[in-house]
Amino acid sequence: MPDPTTPPIGQNRLRSVPVEIRVSVGHARPTVAELLDLRQEAVLPLDRRLEDPVELYVGDRLVAYGELVESDSGGAGALGVRLTELVDGGAG
Repeated sequence: MPDPTTPPIGQNRLRSVPVEIRVSVGHARPTVAELLDLRQEAVLPLDRRLEDPVELYVGDRLVAYGELVESDSGGAGALGVRLTELVDGGAG
């Protein structure tokens, strides 16, 4: 009988598979004319404020909410995300 404390074969290999996470900080809906008028250093307004949570996605699935923070591991000015809420995956 297999030992229930031993991970199934292959599980350890799955743990090392990289997963890309996309962070959404907001959306914009400019017209084509507004896009064509954009120049270097123009500001494109988003539908969020600085203090609003960001969304974390794996593929098209929302997995968590967080807040932007300065990261210690990426050098000065590097961004990171502090997770504030995990989204229940449910059945889907």
